[in-house]
Amino acid sequence: MVKALFPGTFDPIHYGHIDIAERASLLFKEVVIAVYDKPLKNLLFPPDQRLWMTKEALKHVENISVVGYSGLTVDFAKKINAKVLVRGLRVFSDFEHEFRMALANHHLAPEIEMVSLITSEQHTFLSSTTVREVASLGGDISRMVPPIVMEALHTRFFELGENQSVVPLTYLRD
Repeated sequence: MVKALFPGTFDPIHYGHIDIAERASLLFKEVVIAVYDKPLKNLLFPPDQRLWMTKEALKHVENISVVGYSGLTVDFAKKINAKVLVRGLRVFSDFEHEFRMALANHHLAPEIEMVSLITSEQHTFLSSTTVREVASLGGDISRMVPPIVMEALHTRFFELGENQSVVPLTYLRD
């Protein structure tokens, strides 16, 4: 059977990610959720905390494991013998980004396939950016993230205080 890799920063993991992971677990013998440690973007949580939250959020799914990784995703996929990369698609703009990434990955590792799962309708608005922004402004995120993630977000924003600059406010404040 096929092993799949679902990579991401998961900063933080939310119900949209969980939906894709659970559905991938029904399609593949094993799904490895890979939490990237050094992306080229600002992170709210350090790698160890993102790993912990992701493990906790998915511990109920028997054939899912959660690990951290560095470097090229396709190199990590080869290292763990994953034959498929799983990605989620929410909206049309995701397609262009995922399409380009799939082509680049195919160029680097033609033996690894890309499978995109369209998120469930109730999660189409969810992104980690949206979750972070709503949480930073004190909004209700209880239907966006598991309780452990909600608690971690509240704690993190309390630590950062009012003048936090980790989360750029994009559109929910206006």
